[in-house]
Amino acid sequence: MKPTANQQVLHHRGNYLVRRQRLAPGEATPWHRDPFHRVTVVLAGDLLNIEFRDGSEKQSWKIAVGEVDWSEPSDRVHRAVNIGKEAFEEV
Repeated sequence: MKPTANQQVLHHRGNYLVRRQRLAPGEATPWHRDPFHRVTVVLAGDLLNIEFRDGSEKQSWKIAVGEVDWSEPSDRVHRAVNIGKEAFEEV
C-alpha cells in the first residue's frame, strides 16, 4: 500500500482551505488529525476504509458519487485507505 495521496490546494485564505484529493486503489493518505470542520464532496470512488493509529476498529465508507459529508474536528490520528476498485477523488 502506497502511503501517499495526491493533494492539490485549490484555494487558501485565512482558516479556509479548498483542496482536491485523489487516491488510486491501494493508496492511503498520510496519518493525520482533522483539527477543523470539514466538508467533503465526493467526485469519484467506491470504497474507503478509515484506519485509526490507536488500533481501533476500521470504519468502512461505501462511497456514492455526489455525496456530501460533514466532519467535526477531531484530534484522533487516522488515515483513509482506498480499498475499492476505482480511484477516489474528493474536494
